[in-house]
Amino acid sequence: MKPQITTLHSLAGLRSALRRLAHRAGLSVELRYRLALSATRVAGAELAAGRPVLLETVPPQPRGPGADGRAGRGTAGDRPDGLEGPQGPGGPEEGRLIVRLHLPHAPRRPSLEGLPLPAERLPGTTAVWRVPVPLPSAGGDADRDGPPGLVDLLEEELSAAVDRADELAEDHQRLKHELAETNSGVLALYVQLEERDEQLRQAHGRILRQLEDALRPPPVRVPGLEMAVHYEPAEKHAPTGGDLYDWFVLPDGTVHITVVDALGHGLTSTRSALNVTHAVRTLALEGHPLDSLVARTDEVLATFDHELMATVQLVRLDPAGGNLVLANGSHPPALLVRANGESSLLEVRGRGIGFPLPGSERLLHDRLDPGDLLVLYTDGLTESRRDPREGEQRLALAARRHRHRPIEDIPAAIAAEMHTVILHPDDTVALTVRRVSG
Repeated sequence: MKPQITTLHSLAGLRSALRRLAHRAGLSVELRYRLALSATRVAGAELAAGRPVLLETVPPQPRGPGADGRAGRGTAGDRPDGLEGPQGPGGPEEGRLIVRLHLPHAPRRPSLEGLPLPAERLPGTTAVWRVPVPLPSAGGDADRDGPPGLVDLLEEELSAAVDRADELAEDHQRLKHELAETNSGVLALYVQLEERDEQLRQAHGRILRQLEDALRPPPVRVPGLEMAVHYEPAEKHAPTGGDLYDWFVLPDGTVHITVVDALGHGLTSTRSALNVTHAVRTLALEGHPLDSLVARTDEVLATFDHELMATVQLVRLDPAGGNLVLANGSHPPALLVRANGESSLLEVRGRGIGFPLPGSERLLHDRLDPGDLLVLYTDGLTESRRDPREGEQRLALAARRHRHRPIEDIPAAIAAEMHTVILHPDDTVALTVRRVSG
């Protein structure tokens, strides 16, 4: 089979020739328009510049042995135009249509990147497509009713493109439906995970609250005294913190109260505060004097907790006579509200656990008469605003307003009033002691 060579001067002529050639070879509509579009891209610049191109086609070799008994090769022959003859590498191939596009006047080799139908590059400025043809070859029947017109071929390609677009649209709808179902499943899983996470947070909170309850002893029942306490964490989902208290009765009947505020938040600060309360309780029950307890506690804890820093306030109260003694280590002053509404801050200078030169500089002595109210607290109660002195003044007003309420309601009522404005949330302890007639 001899190659056919056509000189073309326009894109329209190139497209028309390729469409008819592909139709005669029985190529699918998709291969046909891919071939025409690819050749147009390769030759477009040359034809637009007015330089002709050569379209060479080699029909496919019939499958099976050739006339000389060899499969896939024709007889040798010379090419008058100098192009490769059928015997060489450019000869007919079994079951393939060969299309060569020569650009004899092109100043540079054409780009073959990104073509709809990939092409091979031959030496020089030639591109070649080797397109498989269907079985059996449709060449004998393709033009049975006469060769189709160019419009017919274009309509066929357009129809195929519309069908393909419909298929893609159906695939798109199917994928959207599958994606919607997937998203629905993911959303349901997300909701389940959120519910599970909330359950875990609630369970975690319950465990921590149980831990808090175990760490915070109930009020001491002593004739002549009423005691109550309110604790409020800085973060509701992490109810443990470094604000702790302890109260117990010494062998001589005196009530001892410890209020601690350890640096930080969470379980680490809780452990530090717990170490302080346990050390103070042990030393107090061993009989160490009150004025040495802050310094002695620092000495004991420094050997195994080098990072511990905590403020501490210690109170001794005689239920029978009302004698009151305070020691302090960097802690906010206690508030004393008399039965007649007068109030005063019980301030004692000192330095806390982990501070330089820890210890209370002196002991403060006072007296709690029947109806008087003592308020002990951590700085989370009064330092919700920038000025601690303002907080102390607000605390005195709140304590005077609520001093006649049942003792179990007073600490929470004071905290609620103090926390109407919070700039810097912090753990808070509010502890109240009221002396009553025996």
